[in-house]
Amino acid sequence: MTTYQTQGYQLNDSGRRIVVDPVTRIEGHMRVEVNLDANNVIRNAVSTGTMWRGLEVILKGRDPRDAWAFVERICGVCTGCHALASVRAVEDALDIRIPKNAHLIREIMAKTLQVHDHVVHFYHLHALDWVDIISALKADPKRTSELQQSVSPSHPVSSPGYFRDIQNRIKKFVESGQLGPFKNGYWGNAAYKLPPEANLMALAHYLEALDLQKEWVKIHTIFGGKNPHPNYLVGGVPCAINMDGNGAAGAPLNMERLNFVKARIEEAIDFCRNVYIPDVLAIGTIYKDAGWLYGGGLAATNVIDYGAYPKVNYDDSTNQMPGGAILNGNWDEIFPVDPRDPVQVQEFVSHSWYKYADETKGLHPWDGVTDPNYVLGAKTKGTRTAIEQIDESAKYSWVKSPRWRGHAMEVGPLSRYILGYAHALKNPNHTGAAYIKNQILESARAVNVDIPKMLGMKQTDYTAKQLLPTTIGRTLARALESLNCAEMMRDDFNEMMANIKAGDSSTANVEKWDPSTWPKEAQGVGLVAAPRGALGHWIKIKDGKIENYQCVVPSTWNAGPRDSQGQIGAFEASLMNTPMANPDQPVEILRTLHSFDPCMACSTHVMSPDGQELTTVTVR
Repeated sequence: MTTYQTQGYQLNDSGRRIVVDPVTRIEGHMRVEVNLDANNVIRNAVSTGTMWRGLEVILKGRDPRDAWAFVERICGVCTGCHALASVRAVEDALDIRIPKNAHLIREIMAKTLQVHDHVVHFYHLHALDWVDIISALKADPKRTSELQQSVSPSHPVSSPGYFRDIQNRIKKFVESGQLGPFKNGYWGNAAYKLPPEANLMALAHYLEALDLQKEWVKIHTIFGGKNPHPNYLVGGVPCAINMDGNGAAGAPLNMERLNFVKARIEEAIDFCRNVYIPDVLAIGTIYKDAGWLYGGGLAATNVIDYGAYPKVNYDDSTNQMPGGAILNGNWDEIFPVDPRDPVQVQEFVSHSWYKYADETKGLHPWDGVTDPNYVLGAKTKGTRTAIEQIDESAKYSWVKSPRWRGHAMEVGPLSRYILGYAHALKNPNHTGAAYIKNQILESARAVNVDIPKMLGMKQTDYTAKQLLPTTIGRTLARALESLNCAEMMRDDFNEMMANIKAGDSSTANVEKWDPSTWPKEAQGVGLVAAPRGALGHWIKIKDGKIENYQCVVPSTWNAGPRDSQGQIGAFEASLMNTPMANPDQPVEILRTLHSFDPCMACSTHVMSPDGQELTTVTVR
C-alpha cells in the first residue's frame, strides 16, 4: 500500500480505483485515477499529464524577440497570454518601457481573452457537467420563460416560443441519433439536479454564447491581426493608429474599427451581467444543497496570484486585482509574492517525468531544467504506452510541481477573488478589491436569499468564506471576473481614446530593438493574469540569444503531482471527499476538474524524445 500523510489526509491506493483517461472537454491530454471507499467517496486522487513538455528546449539559442511567437503556440485556447508574458519578460530583462497606447491595447486584448475564455469555459466546456441536455426535452417552454424572467429579467430573449424553438432543435438532434457535441454525456445520472426548465434555459444560453464568442475575439484581429495567436511586439504592439485612415495595411486602427471594438465591449458587459452571472448563481443555488459547497484537501485554502491590471503601467501598487499568497485558509494574513526570489517560486520533479541533479530540491525558473525522464514505477500496471494503473509512489506525470515557499498552491480566478476579498477587508479604499468584495457579497445574498425565494427553496446563510473555496465558488469566480474584466476593458478603451484625441498615436518603443544596445547578459520575468491563473515566463539572455527559458503556467500549479514531501496538488486535493452517485459515470470527477478549466497543453507539450515526427494527419 502506498501511503502519504498530506494536510491531514491519509492517501492510499486501497479501495476501488476509477480511471478517467482521457479527461475530456479540456485543452490537452489528462488522466485521473481515484480510490473510493465503501460508500463511494473519493479518498485518494492521482492526476497525470500525459504529454511531454519540450518547448523550453526549442527556445534555447533563439532570438528573444521571436520567443513570443513560439510560446504563443503553447495553446490556442488561452491565445495571446503566453505571447504577452513573453514580451513582458524580454522587456523586463532589457529595461524597455512601452508607450501608454501599447499598454492600454495590451490590456484590452488580455481582458478580451479573459471574458471570451470564461464564457466559453462555462457554457461549452463546463456547463454540461451541471446541465442534463436530455432532461431539457421535458421542459415546459412557458415555465422556462418565467424562470428566465425571474433569474435574468434584463435578458431580452425570453419568450415561450423562443424556448420551444430551442427545444425542437434539440429534439431533432436526439431523434437523428446524432447528438454532436452532446453525444457522450452521462445524461440521466443522479448527480444532475436541475429541473427540466433550468436545463432548457441553460441550453439556450449555450447556443447564444456560441454565436457571441466569435464576435468578441474579433477585437484580437483588430489589434493583433488575427485570432488565435494574435501578433505581439517587443516594445509595444504592432498596430498603427490613423484616425483618419481607411483601415488599409500599415494603419489598421481607425475610427470605424475602434467603434466596432467599443460595441463588442458593451455587448460582453451586457451578456456577462444579464446572462452568465445569473445562470451560474441559479445553478449554484440549486446544487449547493446537493453537496457542492465543499472543496477538499488543499483546494482553495492555499492560493496565490502575482496581481494584475495596473492603472499605471509599471506601478504594481495600482493593480486593480491585488496579488499575494494566503496559506491554510487564513484570509487575515496576505503574504507578498516575489517571482524573482529563488526561495519563493520553485519547481520540483520528484514525481514528474523529468530529472534534476538533486530531485529532493526545487529549482527557480531562471535556473530551471527541462530534461525528460520517462520511467514507470515498479507498481505500475500495464505498459509504457497503455498504463492501466499508475504507481503514485514513483514518477507519474509530465507536469512539474511548482511550489511557493515549499507550499502547494491553487491559482485561478478563485484565487484572485479570495485575494481581492481579503485585500478589501484590510484596505477598504482599494477600488479594485472593493469591487470584488461587493460582487462576492451580492452573489452570497443571491445564493442565500434572492434566488431561493424565486425558486421556492429554503433560504440559507452561507458566508463568503464558505461559498468561495468550493467547486461552485470556483465556477462563480470566473463569471464574476468576466464582468469585472469587461468593465475594466471599457475604462481602458475610454482612456485610450482620450489619449489618442490628445495627440498621442504612438504604439511602440523601438529604441532598444537592435541587439547591439543590449547588455551581454540579462534576465527578466513576465507575469500575466491568464484565464486559468497566475502565469509567469522567466528568461535568461546571453550574447543576444536565449540561454534559458521557463514557463510556469496555471495548470502546472494546479495539476502538479505530489512533491518530495508528499504534498498533493490542487487538482488532486479538490477531488478528496467527493461522493459519487454512480462511479461508472464519473460526472463528479469531471465537474470538479472542469471547474479549474484545465489546460494541459499549457502545462505539457507534445514532442518525441528524439525530436522525430510522431504522426501525419491529412485533412481536407
